[in-house]
Amino acid sequence: MAGAPTRVHVVTGGFPPGSHGGHDMDFARLKLLEMLYEDGNVRATTGNDFTDMWKWLQVTDVLITYTAGPYADDPQNEILRDWIGNGGCWIGLHGTSGGKAARLGEGKRQMVKMEHHETLGGFFINHPPIKRFTVDVKNVDSPILEGLPEQFDVIDEPYMIEITDRPNTDILLTAPIGPDNWPDFGFDYDEDTAIEDDGVTRVFGYTRGIGEGGVCYIALGHCHSPLTNSQPFVEDNAKDENGDNPRTLRFTWETDEYAQLLRNTLSWSRG
Repeated sequence: MAGAPTRVHVVTGGFPPGSHGGHDMDFARLKLLEMLYEDGNVRATTGNDFTDMWKWLQVTDVLITYTAGPYADDPQNEILRDWIGNGGCWIGLHGTSGGKAARLGEGKRQMVKMEHHETLGGFFINHPPIKRFTVDVKNVDSPILEGLPEQFDVIDEPYMIEITDRPNTDILLTAPIGPDNWPDFGFDYDEDTAIEDDGVTRVFGYTRGIGEGGVCYIALGHCHSPLTNSQPFVEDNAKDENGDNPRTLRFTWETDEYAQLLRNTLSWSRG
């Protein structure tokens, strides 16, 4: 007999309210809720940002976020961090590591590191254009990696994620992306704090503990539709069969490996 259902709160949304933030939020929301429904032992609620965290977290076991702009402000982050410390599990996907950007003039912006990122354990500084690349699965003992091959290919945004709590972080996924060769693309940054010491490797997935709970962050998962596409450039190896920028992109979400990753994170969150 199955135990008590896992209570999961799913947050998907862009900024400002009602915006898609350059992502197909409807598709991501649908796929996440579909996964939870197919699990058969989940009670799910949904939201668009972090504004009412206090109301949902008190009846939630697992928080799943797929956002492009919304972030937990300091009071909300305090509630979130306390909830994790008391046993909650936060699964952050893709743009969850972003948030607020400061305007620098001449159309340039720079991401602002906040307490939200300290809790998540990762901070997005930029990404070059979408490309096809190979993800390396680390040889570590983690239920999140169960059933995954040593490598798998994606077409995705090659996120540059600074790990904010290295001593307490277990790295699960990396990719040999190398230096940022598009200095005028995306967001400005003072220093590439996201590249590993070898000058090639970047982190795409990790876990970290906070008190009795934990965080899992997976940087993969870009998706857009013709209505939400805001990509001015993509690398040649990510163009469609006609050599054009793909107006609909769901490649990573449609891989068996990403679906397995999402199911595994749910299992991990249950301990």
